[in-house]
Amino acid sequence: MNTLRLYWRYVSISIKSQMEYKVSFLLQLIGNLLGTAIEFFGIWALFSRFNQIGGWTLAEVALFYGLVNLAFAVADAMGYGFDAFGKMIRTGDFDRLLLRPRSTVLQLLGIEFTLKRIGRFSQGLVVLAWALSTLQIPLTLSTFWLLSSAFIGSIALFMGIVILQATLTFWTIESLEIMNILTYGGVETAQYPFSIYSKWLQRFFTFLIPLACVSYFPLLAVLNKADDFSVPLWWCYVSPIAGLLFLSGTLKLWQMGERYYCSTGS
Repeated sequence: MNTLRLYWRYVSISIKSQMEYKVSFLLQLIGNLLGTAIEFFGIWALFSRFNQIGGWTLAEVALFYGLVNLAFAVADAMGYGFDAFGKMIRTGDFDRLLLRPRSTVLQLLGIEFTLKRIGRFSQGLVVLAWALSTLQIPLTLSTFWLLSSAFIGSIALFMGIVILQATLTFWTIESLEIMNILTYGGVETAQYPFSIYSKWLQRFFTFLIPLACVSYFPLLAVLNKADDFSVPLWWCYVSPIAGLLFLSGTLKLWQMGERYYCSTGS
């Protein structure tokens, strides 16, 4: 509980500092909102031309889009410290974190809670609500479990990818931009059902980076399409755990990276 209180203190300080310049914050929020809105407009334009993709309608794809963008907005807001970790390694600022009697993970999480991600979160929430309404999906206990577990699992997965990217910086010094293929590229990929992709890509995002486990399989059950793709229904309910396991694995790698760290020598 003490750790949670400290993290909330970090968040409250970050929010206050960002709200010092309210006009700047508002413009950033609107820009973030419009940027993601244009993405969905592109999807709408695609379906207005072809009506469906691989048997999936616009409303069904909107369900995937809304959930993934909700989860990524939260993970992106929380993970700024890890995203900017490469600079801390180069300047030696990470040494200061090691001297403090708190976990470096907690300190990096508390560097900034990026409020402008509310724009992406709001847009994703609106799209998700529209999809549920259009598809007439009842909010039963099972639906709530599937959506909430997929949401939490997706946040954990994206946080794990960001931590993995930061961990590699212990060895590479410079942050590897290629890792954005798994973050922003993963978001773009998960906005569509994985059944439309080739088999090797489906396997990659199921067994190596379990993005399908935290988003695709639970939503198959929500849409009552698990049987259509020969996916066991019980697996749809438990597959989001893969996101938590992935996060746990990346935290173990982070601890290895900390032991390897030898400072800048400056």
